[in-house]
Amino acid sequence: MLEGPKVSQSELAKRFGVSQPQICRIIKNKERILSEWHGNGDPERKRKRDGKDAALEAALLRWVEGARAADLPVSGPLLQLKAKHLAEALGRPDPEPSGDWLARFGARHNLIFKKPPAEKGDAEQPTAEHWAGAVLPGLLRSYAPSEIYACGETGIVLPAGSPGKGDGTGDRLTLLLCANADGSEKAPLRAVGESPCPRCLRGVNLGQMPWSYRAGSLAGMTAPLFTEWLREFNEGMRRQGKSILLLLAKHEAHAYLQLSNIRMVFVPLATALAQPLDRGVASDLKGHYRRRLLRWLSVERGVGQPTLLDVLHMLAQAWGDVRPGLIASCFRAAGFRPDAVAETLALTPAPGPFSQEQPERRVLMDDEPEHDKELAEADGDEGAAEEEDTGELAAVQPCPSEREVWGSLATLRRYLECRATSPDLFQAFYELEDAVHAVSAS
Repeated sequence: MLEGPKVSQSELAKRFGVSQPQICRIIKNKERILSEWHGNGDPERKRKRDGKDAALEAALLRWVEGARAADLPVSGPLLQLKAKHLAEALGRPDPEPSGDWLARFGARHNLIFKKPPAEKGDAEQPTAEHWAGAVLPGLLRSYAPSEIYACGETGIVLPAGSPGKGDGTGDRLTLLLCANADGSEKAPLRAVGESPCPRCLRGVNLGQMPWSYRAGSLAGMTAPLFTEWLREFNEGMRRQGKSILLLLAKHEAHAYLQLSNIRMVFVPLATALAQPLDRGVASDLKGHYRRRLLRWLSVERGVGQPTLLDVLHMLAQAWGDVRPGLIASCFRAAGFRPDAVAETLALTPAPGPFSQEQPERRVLMDDEPEHDKELAEADGDEGAAEEEDTGELAAVQPCPSEREVWGSLATLRRYLECRATSPDLFQAFYELEDAVHAVSAS
């Protein structure tokens, strides 16, 4: 009617039984109203009503869009369960969404919950036992252990009071881990936090770090973030001339892509085989991270808590501490290697804060008497030589304190963060930092 012959606002108001100012507001906001009406897709809806919790609805809607982009079925009970988890993550006082709320949410966003396709013909779907016993071995025989990769996510909690840490969901990071079956290659860590631009990362040459950081909703992995990582990973395999098999769990964030050098295979959710990363790789990484975090806190560096940047470096070091042998054992225990064995793997827990340094310290203590004797003889010879010298006092540089040493290392790390041309430089720096700590602990 607004596009037809010109009609006065007063006549339109009389025709529809509304006030003239209301007609004026409708004409003024015509484009926005039409856009929202088309976006809603419900021609019967006459009023636009937002939910009481806009943040929860926005997060839930993003999750639904990611699930549908990954071609995953979304049912009413599953959506209600996800809404409960999101409400708990957002710290809502009443995290149990009701069925009425779910119905209103679906009506507001024109969501139709269909029966999952897998339920239409369960007899035609291969069972988990069949997949593990027949499908998986055939896949593994086509690839060498170095060409069989698994990836998955795990989460860590940032230290309390860390600079750059936000409130609520900003207290955690999601880590994307990826490694091959013989442990010869571990992809650089991909960390996902909530803050899009942490202050501590300003000025850092992020492209040359041994880790990468992205911002995601509720600090969780999303389909766009996973797709970005997957394309980068495929490009790395293309440059190496490798064609690999990538095993991963079916998840709303794990979008399927046709890639040139990666064959993606989703492990059935009901399979008795656990992901290799869940067999001990993720827990070993967290153990090494906790050890390094305790070591960091025990050293006086002039600051109270590590920043997000410090945590990312500690996580990269902890990922490097995970031994290839442990990764290979986890793949065998999960049945994800051609030479997989059936026995259960007895994993050794990650070392404690000082378990690696104590043997070195005991060796030093056992060798101290003979070593001290040699030092005493050397000091005597040097003293005799000094008496024969001209007698001038040489300017001796005092031994720096531990605070000065750690400050120098922090300065060197900052220089590399700003000027590094390759992530490999940080491996040499991490080794230097470990060596200095071993000297300090002895």
